[in-house]
Amino acid sequence: MRCLLEIGRLGPDGSMTITEISRAEGLTMPYVAKLLAVLRRQGFVKSTRGQAGGYTLARPAADIVIGDVLAALGGRLYDPGFCDRHRPGADSCSKIVACSIRTLWNGIQDAVDGVVSNLTLADVLQSEEDARVLRIRTDLPAGARPWARRTAEEAHA
Repeated sequence: MRCLLEIGRLGPDGSMTITEISRAEGLTMPYVAKLLAVLRRQGFVKSTRGQAGGYTLARPAADIVIGDVLAALGGRLYDPGFCDRHRPGADSCSKIVACSIRTLWNGIQDAVDGVVSNLTLADVLQSEEDARVLRIRTDLPAGARPWARRTAEEAHA
């Protein structure tokens, strides 16, 4: 997600290389290359080779659903086969009938799905910008600028 956000911050025509993303995010270049390959195969970014090459968004940020990106990058926190994969040597979990942990993880996953399936890259970028602007405004002494005293709700309006 961080790689996609870096590219998204540049706008629809922005482009970044693996090296630039690696430096910006403090990730190794091979790891960034691997992540971008997944994002490219799934249609979130496109790549251009050559001197002016790099990665750009493959479609508008408003059309990139965060839930789809997370699914492409590794899937869900919890899925129905979770218990089977984490019980080596057994046919099924001994708690399969009355498992309060499974119920907890199902609820958490449902809550996460409810958020990320309705959130786009544009939403995340906008909320990031709103937070940055609010942070700048609240870092100033209250009397420094007339708009510095505005509340978060007023700044959002």
